Amino acid sequence: MGAHVFSGGFADPAVDAARAFRTVMSVLARPGEVQNLAGGEPPQGLSCAAGTLLLTLCDPETGIFLAPDVDRAEVRDWLTFHTNAPFVSAEEADFAVGGWYELMPLTQYRTGTAEYPDQSATLIVESSVQGAKNAILQGPGIKERAEMALPDIARFQHNATLYPQGLDFFFTYGSQISALPRSTHVTPKG
Repeated sequence: MGAHVFSGGFADPAVDAARAFRTVMSVLARPGEVQNLAGGEPPQGLSCAAGTLLLTLCDPETGIFLAPDVDRAEVRDWLTFHTNAPFVSAEEADFAVGGWYELMPLTQYRTGTAEYPDQSATLIVESSVQGAKNAILQGPGIKERAEMALPDIARFQHNATLYPQGLDFFFTYGSQISALPRSTHVTPKG
């Protein structure tokens, strides 16, 4: 375990975690809106936003699945030191993080049950580029409509049909974050 493991956490844990949590809840309440999420400085392999999100929401009872593109010893050591969250398979994950294609297939993640729809996975989709807005979003938290860049519109349309079950998504790019809850209806733009 290298010295990098001990750095990169919140400078002021109570204040930084509260600030990050407010940002996370804000993007969930406003699907498609992009906000800055910073505070954590994860090792290479995780964006600032993804690392900060995991610092904020994960604890020893929160299972994390790392997709192959982010599953590195440095990332595991850093998350273990700062959150003590266990690493689990995709089928057991509360949170899964990685690039879109590395997180496939979506059917491997828990979508909750009729009695407990909240017992589903949340996927943190890492991106190294910001794509063009190709989807129109409608639903709770959206006044009329919002637009967002999505990697595969059909998969998100199918996910919305599972509501109140289904997956929730965060999209991270550098220090930016946006969200797409399962309650959001998605249609192609144009």
